[in-house]
Amino acid sequence: MRNTPNAVMMFAAGFGTRMKHLTKDQPKPMIRVSGRPLIDHALDLADAVRPERIVVNLHYKPEPLLAHLQGRNVRTIVEQPDILETGGGLRNALPLLGDGPVFAMNTDAIWAGRNPLALALDAWEPDKMDALLVCVPGARAIGHSGAGDFTTSSDGRLSRGPGIIYGGVQIIKTDLLGTMSEKAFSLNVVWDQMLTQGRLFGICYPGRWCDVGHPEGIEMAERMLGTLDV
Repeated sequence: MRNTPNAVMMFAAGFGTRMKHLTKDQPKPMIRVSGRPLIDHALDLADAVRPERIVVNLHYKPEPLLAHLQGRNVRTIVEQPDILETGGGLRNALPLLGDGPVFAMNTDAIWAGRNPLALALDAWEPDKMDALLVCVPGARAIGHSGAGDFTTSSDGRLSRGPGIIYGGVQIIKTDLLGTMSEKAFSLNVVWDQMLTQGRLFGICYPGRWCDVGHPEGIEMAERMLGTLDV
């Protein structure tokens, strides 16, 4: 089994309820920031690390996203009849992703600075890590409320608690997915097992990051990128 990721899983199945009216007729990844759908911003990051495969999962209002991705070098998988959450969605996509660790990323954030996937790849040490999460210090996070998700030790090991924010990009080994009895489950459950074994690590993003999970995040992201028309 390989030790470095050569496939990217993009999570695009969610309902986008925090986006209110903006997701009435379309899935959240089709919302535009700086004139381009969120999914295209995510695909730019993925394409730059030249993976062998990119897989996008869908569930809520999949038709606009399927049409948008047609002709792209992307595999899609529609979760039916029920949404599977991040852990179940990743496990469901494994036949398309292949064996070994994978990149997994959310599609509702905008990054300004170094490619977070490349940053994670450079820091990936599979002998001691089961997952490596790209996290954002509060001072570099825009549009995010809350005390943070993790604290980090001097060697990068994570613990639960207020501190840095998970930015939505990670490298993760997929072995533990097969041990979950539920069909739909969050990757948080998998992380908890890795935490108990001291094998969940994080790296801090040196640039800026914006949460576009709510309508106000669109303008915030465009200001961050310097593309907002005023």
